[in-house]
Amino acid sequence: MGGFGIFVLVLVIFAVLGLFLSVKSVPQGNEYTVERFGKYTSTLTPGLNIIIPIVYRVGHKLNMMEQVTDVPSQEIITKDNAMVTVDGVVFFQIMDAAKAAYEVNNLQNAILNLVMTNIRTVMGSMDLDELLSKRDEINARLLDVVDDATHPWGVKVTRIEIKDIAPPKDLVEAMGRQMKAERLKRASILEAQGQRESEILRAEGEKQSAILEAEGRKESAFRDADARERLAKAEANATLMVSRAISEGDIQAINYFVAQKYIESLKEIASAENSKLILMPLEASNVIGALGGVSEIAKDLFKK
Repeated sequence: MGGFGIFVLVLVIFAVLGLFLSVKSVPQGNEYTVERFGKYTSTLTPGLNIIIPIVYRVGHKLNMMEQVTDVPSQEIITKDNAMVTVDGVVFFQIMDAAKAAYEVNNLQNAILNLVMTNIRTVMGSMDLDELLSKRDEINARLLDVVDDATHPWGVKVTRIEIKDIAPPKDLVEAMGRQMKAERLKRASILEAQGQRESEILRAEGEKQSAILEAEGRKESAFRDADARERLAKAEANATLMVSRAISEGDIQAINYFVAQKYIESLKEIASAENSKLILMPLEASNVIGALGGVSEIAKDLFKK
């Protein structure tokens, strides 16, 4: 009985150990590959799984969640022979555990080397200006190439981002000088355009001023001509009235005519350029009498 009890105890221990080895608990976000004598047979999904111990064993434990890996910095020569330092980051996710485990050795290292190689290929075919201004295009081209290359490994590359592009210090200084020159050029162009518009506005203003001045002179000349015409008509009417009065024998009209000529002569003498002080007798009573004759003529006309 003692030997039989030991045998039973050993069987119980082996049963418990076998049960422990056969039960596999897979965490969420992970998958395990199962091998039978070293050959892949199936994949264990998250949860409680049972396998036959000794015959079956877990081959690889794979993380099925999206993973991120930094791409180390590397120097790249661009199409225009500029040396730049570039680094980045790659996001990928294992879609097929069996392929990721058995189609490639050291999956993460393989993806990193593939990304770095394609970064040199893609960015080396572009000019420096394109590298600095077309990051989205670079990221898209890298994603297409790397994702297609990693498809046989059961991996989906979701994003590739270029984090930093660092040109040499002397090249950065040259770019700064170039940018400053471009800004000065644009400022000069804007200043020239402003001066041109100012000159155009000034010319337009002078043009409008000249037009208005010409219109003013035209209106003034028209009014002067109208005034001269009215004055001439008035003088003609006055002459006609005086002539009629003289023809009728009116002595007052003769006095008015003589007084008018007398006053005009005095006016010309006084306004001459070489005029000097002249003392001459004036018969003021005769002039006043002539003006009285004008009033008498007017009264006679109104009576008629």
